[in-house]
Amino acid sequence: MRDNTKSIGLYITLILLAFGAFLAAFLLGSSGVSVDELILMMQGKAKESVSIIFLSLRLPRAILAFVSGGALSIAGVCLQGMFKNPMADSYVVGVSSGAALGATIALTLGFSFQFLGFGSITIFAFIGALLAIFIVYSLARVKGKVSTFSLLLSGVAISALASALVYCMMIIFRDKMEHIVMWTMGSFSASSWDKVVVSVPVMLISSGLCLLYSRDLNILLQGDEAARHLGVNPAVIRRNLLILTTIAAASAVSVSGIIGFVGLIVPHILRMISGPDHKKLLPLSFLGGGTFLLIADTIARIAINNQEIPVGVITALVGVPFFLYLLRKGRKIS
Repeated sequence: MRDNTKSIGLYITLILLAFGAFLAAFLLGSSGVSVDELILMMQGKAKESVSIIFLSLRLPRAILAFVSGGALSIAGVCLQGMFKNPMADSYVVGVSSGAALGATIALTLGFSFQFLGFGSITIFAFIGALLAIFIVYSLARVKGKVSTFSLLLSGVAISALASALVYCMMIIFRDKMEHIVMWTMGSFSASSWDKVVVSVPVMLISSGLCLLYSRDLNILLQGDEAARHLGVNPAVIRRNLLILTTIAAASAVSVSGIIGFVGLIVPHILRMISGPDHKKLLPLSFLGGGTFLLIADTIARIAINNQEIPVGVITALVGVPFFLYLLRKGRKIS
């Protein structure tokens, strides 16, 4: 009873924080907009300039930031549960590095085209992320079996290789270096309704499907042998979750650039509060990750007058100290 009350309280707290984060994202920025103007806009009586700021700029950006944060957090929870390691997230398995390499190729080679409202950089980033995880899984598959240890090693190796290739291309194409660096630091400045319409459903569906594996993730925490006795095939579960988390994380990274630590710190904080039960942890992490990234994006917009800080910088400033705390504590999922 006490656990249910605690979970309900946590849900209410996160929902209220999410509401406050959306409100702040609408009202704060270089073009100041008041609460009265927001109310007038909801009534259809606002000035055209105010409506453009709300509906064409801040609303799609806020939606993308929130859903991307939720997707990255869900991916982090699932990967941490799969590997039984609180340090795991989409970076570990090569998704982010693959996306960075794809985006770098598009930037340096000067590809410029549009498809479904997405530019060439976004498309190449998404393809790069998918190719990276495909290579990681193929390398980790030995005699038809894939272990978590081999997945981690393959992910680290491919991440290192992709990062090295990115640095090489930055040296060769020095005139593109600034654009590459800015993309890899993450930003929602290029948000649009086209990106919302295409990417948000993909992130929501893949995240929603991950929720269906909450029981299986709980069982995996008991070990592979126990999971088999309970009728769960660990290899199949890991493969399916790896596909879903890759799609979720790749969709988020492709529209925002590289944003670190969301999938690391949010799930771990919520796990310490709510416990390791993935039936609670997964939906809580989506709310928490979305709220965290939306707040970080708002801070990135308003921290410096007339200049936007990459949102990846904000998440790193929060995430690095917490990451060091995890290393210090050496905690494991239990």
